[in-house]
Amino acid sequence: MTVLVGFVVALGMVVVVPLGLRLMDDEHRRLGPITQIWPVAGLLGAVSLLLERGSFAVVLAGAYALVTAWLAVLALFRLLRRRSVAPVEIAILTAMVAPAIAATSLVAERGGYELFGFGMTVLALTVAHFHFAGFAAALVAGLAASTVRSVASEIAALTVPAGTALVLLGYFTSEEVELVGAAVLTAGMWMLGWVIWRRVRPASPSLVTRWLFAGSALILAATMVLALSWAAGHVWDAVPHLSLTWMAATHGIANALGFAVCGMLAWGRLRQERRHVENAERR
Repeated sequence: MTVLVGFVVALGMVVVVPLGLRLMDDEHRRLGPITQIWPVAGLLGAVSLLLERGSFAVVLAGAYALVTAWLAVLALFRLLRRRSVAPVEIAILTAMVAPAIAATSLVAERGGYELFGFGMTVLALTVAHFHFAGFAAALVAGLAASTVRSVASEIAALTVPAGTALVLLGYFTSEEVELVGAAVLTAGMWMLGWVIWRRVRPASPSLVTRWLFAGSALILAATMVLALSWAAGHVWDAVPHLSLTWMAATHGIANALGFAVCGMLAWGRLRQERRHVENAERR
């Protein structure tokens, strides 16, 4: 795993997922324990990236994988409890399951095992993809759909998980399917960015929160052009696309810091602002 991809993955495990877990609705308080333990598990997973491939790295990555499996089980309980396939639920369930897929690839990559015949590069990209498109983007799509009741927000909540799944399917089938997935995911991300820019961002009274939302939405729109050109360039040679190193340095870093981290901070601030308003109204 290259240094840049490793940094992006570590950021997802240690920062993005813990921030995101605190944003999920948890009326039965089942996410509390996993929210508390995740930073430690994420740190173990991040340390595994610093080690040479081998048994010790696999053990650390495996510890992280166990916690992601716990979250996936909670997703199953949520589905059985709510019995809903509304767009917002599909997005949230996708976010809860995605880290387990990423962690499975992480364990295989740290052990040097070609899972399903995939090489180390594909496994490393899968780890990154499912922490950000799988977890962060799906969670934000779910939050947007629960905050803004509109056709656009619901379409985003469906197309982001669908595009993520199609990209994964493309790994097993063909680059053409992966391109279709990238196109669906890009359309969903652009729609999500539009909803955030037009409907979510103006709802905050804080300039800082609005700027965080603005940066998250604009960076998302820009970086998905790179993702689409990357997928198209692997189908048609005439389509220009960046190298893997430059994709990690641009698309990867910008999405991790600009979209995911800024987005999670913005949603957290918006939630606190609304609580303050509710508390003030009660008084």
